[in-house]
Amino acid sequence: MTEDRLTYRQAIDYLMGRINYERLAANQYSARDLKLDRMGALLEVLGNPQDSLPAVHIAGTKGKGSTAMMTAAMLTAAGYRVGLYTSPHITRLEERMTVNGRPPSEADMVSLTDQLRTAVEAVDAQGELGPLTYFEILTAMAWLLFRRENVDVVVLEVGLGGRLDSTNLCRPEVTVITSISLDHTQILGSTLDKIAREKAGILKPGVPLICGVTDPLPREAIEQIATDRGVPIVQLGQELSFQYTSQSDSDSPPQGVGGTLSVTVGERVFSDIRLQVLGAHQAHNAAMATAAVLQLQERGWNIPTSAIYSGLQAVTCPVRMEVIRTDPLTILDAAHNMASIRAFGESIQSTFANQRKLLIFATTKDKPVEEMLRYLMPRFDQVVLTQYLNNPRRLGVRELSAVAREATESEFVVAESPQEAWKIAVGQASSMDLICVAGSFFIAAEVREILLAQPPEMGDSAEQASTVIGPPC
Repeated sequence: MTEDRLTYRQAIDYLMGRINYERLAANQYSARDLKLDRMGALLEVLGNPQDSLPAVHIAGTKGKGSTAMMTAAMLTAAGYRVGLYTSPHITRLEERMTVNGRPPSEADMVSLTDQLRTAVEAVDAQGELGPLTYFEILTAMAWLLFRRENVDVVVLEVGLGGRLDSTNLCRPEVTVITSISLDHTQILGSTLDKIAREKAGILKPGVPLICGVTDPLPREAIEQIATDRGVPIVQLGQELSFQYTSQSDSDSPPQGVGGTLSVTVGERVFSDIRLQVLGAHQAHNAAMATAAVLQLQERGWNIPTSAIYSGLQAVTCPVRMEVIRTDPLTILDAAHNMASIRAFGESIQSTFANQRKLLIFATTKDKPVEEMLRYLMPRFDQVVLTQYLNNPRRLGVRELSAVAREATESEFVVAESPQEAWKIAVGQASSMDLICVAGSFFIAAEVREILLAQPPEMGDSAEQASTVIGPPC
């Protein structure tokens, strides 16, 4: 057992040194590597902090992170002390666990890691469960932080799937499944109903479910599990509905407001909720979050109507249709599978139909790259293909450009780095154009870090650094 006090850098290195599936290609691990017993053993050594904290547990192929942020925002507006656990982080690891929007300090991270090391060593020493992973240890760390901070409620975003996810050892007051589409098929299954069953693994007997899944096959799979476990459902398209009005394209780009939302849950109607986040898919997420908060209200939580409006209106979701600059208008989105790519594309088309549009695109191995490019590239006037740098799962830009040649006849430009890609895009954009970044959480995060570190006026041309690549001759 190690007794030396860690520095902050040593604490982060210790955590990052564990097995990290976020940095492995899908073919390097399988469902057999996901062991809830291992997470249970760690929490037991720590005194089961999760058992004393009520939770809102949120799964889904897309939208779960935004829904979690929106739920936390409404509960915070209602006066509760709210722990929020999301993944992955954008810049700093501690962004994953916040209390009323505040991440732990460096001193907190050191003390939490020190507290965890002994427990981790005890579980690892058991041998038969295998070594604890990065995500498992971070989830346990979040529970320790939330218990230490005496939060009233924890909002948990599922990491992968649901049934075997480390977050599934919680005591939910309400659960949410935002959507089901094909992603992580090597782990969760190759059909929508198999994926739905994995995500429905978060259902607990008698705990209500907010379900945003409307496709019949996965919805029926979820309903079967809900029936078996005595779970009441608030179903989108039945008890729950919403209407969204986008701020349409105009002479000046939208700033500050993404649109207006009305949500109906049973007999209750919430009209004219103003959203900063852009896109109909974010309206869907806001409706999910509203229904979850209303379930808490029905279970005795004091949540005034004003908190629903003020909480949702205040929400901004980093790298989820995030407006990061306005001259030129620049939007970052973490779209990384076909469902989220389509939602991103539809939002851009409906909101910015008359603007010239430029796209910076990079993606991850094991994604449907050809399909993504075939959908996106004709919808943009200029495309810059690149690669993110800080995760080994990246698809190299040369391989990406080879796929693009086969997928489309559209021209594109290649950049070796996000920095170079941004210089190319901003050098070709006027103040009335739109620059978008999409294809992976990691490319959106890296461009975001670049833009936040630089003054708004980039200006310098990068024509010499670009290579124009057209369709195959």
